[in-house]
Amino acid sequence: MKIETIGVIGAGQMGAGIAHVAATVGLKVLLADANLERAEAGKADIAKRMAGAVSKGKMSAEDRDAALARIVPVADLTAFNEVHFAVEAVSENEALKKTLFKQLDEVCSAEVILATNTSSIPITRIAAVTRRPAQVIGMHFMNPVPVMKLVELIRGLATSDETYATVKALAERMGKTTVVARDMPGFIINRILMPMINEAVVALYEGIGAVEDIDVGMKLGTNQPMGPLTLADFIGLDTCLAIMEVLYEGTADSKYRPCPLLRQYVDAGWLGRKSGRGFYDYNKG
Repeated sequence: MKIETIGVIGAGQMGAGIAHVAATVGLKVLLADANLERAEAGKADIAKRMAGAVSKGKMSAEDRDAALARIVPVADLTAFNEVHFAVEAVSENEALKKTLFKQLDEVCSAEVILATNTSSIPITRIAAVTRRPAQVIGMHFMNPVPVMKLVELIRGLATSDETYATVKALAERMGKTTVVARDMPGFIINRILMPMINEAVVALYEGIGAVEDIDVGMKLGTNQPMGPLTLADFIGLDTCLAIMEVLYEGTADSKYRPCPLLRQYVDAGWLGRKSGRGFYDYNKG
């Protein structure tokens, strides 16, 4: 099937980013969330980002208007009966993802590929709730999607070669470079990244260094663009915790145990940038 219309579930940071990139390469995008208002808010966020790109000379006003016209917020998943491909980009909640995949399986045509942007949850488990496991794949975009060049592709136990080839070509059409990961907890990126972030939280918890010293040390000492605690705030501490829990439960290895301080911050509602407070206070000045 030629992919010209895609459905994106989740109009938050990741879903809106995927819709943004897809629309700029000529794809029509049906953007869904819990309700129409949230889907429309997601499109409004995309419009703001595109306006910034126009002001910086990175995008013409004509291209922006054409791309925005290709993004259509929808009230629910029943509209996905016309899509050629669907990608889910909601929070790292396995039960929620499985519920959505059951709905997609009912609504989408039999030949449609269903992808998940999960950053850690096994694809095989998600695929198993559908009648098309051969057409289910992990398509893990990096944040922020319009800027980051990588897409991590994860094949479930039943994912077909045709599904993989189609999604790889779609990612490349969207200007992305792909890597392939085994369907193991955390895949490649987060299997390496999240333990590093968690260990930075442990260093803070044990008083080895202050927040700024840990971040500056890792930035300048290992040539990273941002420190691990800053990155955790950017990702969202709730997301970091959810991924560490998937790693810990999926491997039964104590080295992936979430730091108690990370869990305490999430319990306090200190989730990072999105809540205004994480390891840094974003409400100041």
